[in-house]
Amino acid sequence: MLVLALDTATPAVTAGVVDLTEDGARLLAQRVTVNAKAHGELLTPHLAEALAEAGHALSDLDAVVCGSGPGPFTGLRVGLVTAAALGQVLNRPVYPVPTPDAIALDARTGAPLLVATDARRKEVYWAAYDAAGRRTDGPHVDRPADVPAKLPAVAHAAGEGARIYADVLGLPVVDAVYPSPTSLVAAAAEELLAKARPAALTPLYLRRPDAVEPTGRKRVTR
Repeated sequence: MLVLALDTATPAVTAGVVDLTEDGARLLAQRVTVNAKAHGELLTPHLAEALAEAGHALSDLDAVVCGSGPGPFTGLRVGLVTAAALGQVLNRPVYPVPTPDAIALDARTGAPLLVATDARRKEVYWAAYDAAGRRTDGPHVDRPADVPAKLPAVAHAAGEGARIYADVLGLPVVDAVYPSPTSLVAAAAEELLAKARPAALTPLYLRRPDAVEPTGRKRVTR
């Protein structure tokens, strides 16, 4: 099964082509650029280049997997809208994957784990995982100092937020910062191989956007 994996929930603009079989997920090609302001400019070129390197066309794809966050509004919607458009045009299923789930699989600690990504505003998006990489809590958004009191017992931490706030979280940080294409596909492998109906492609924003509709006309005279 040929799967296109996308993620824009972190500063990494990620696109990759993965061959999925019963034996596991094998990376054929990927393009990853860490630039929090370039998701819109880079994602489509990245996926086109990854497909070309893998020797495939969009029509060869069997499915699309996309990181569903949590992540900042502007970046996250780029990946989800791109994935939704490809699914509609190609008539292929699109499977959402919570981005921390993929990072947890990349970490491969074999022990309970915290995944924390940067939520900006001096906050982190976080989720907890058991030794097998299954999510046991979250995702949530909190100030780093508030996370330890809410966190189940874990042995390590992963993700960009864990690196930035390592001194606050007080956990050893493993080398898994952003989700890889293989981990995104692996997180959805059971559904993909079973050809299950995908869940709704719903972004995990976890907080309201800064921009809101005006509630009334501003008075300009005294």
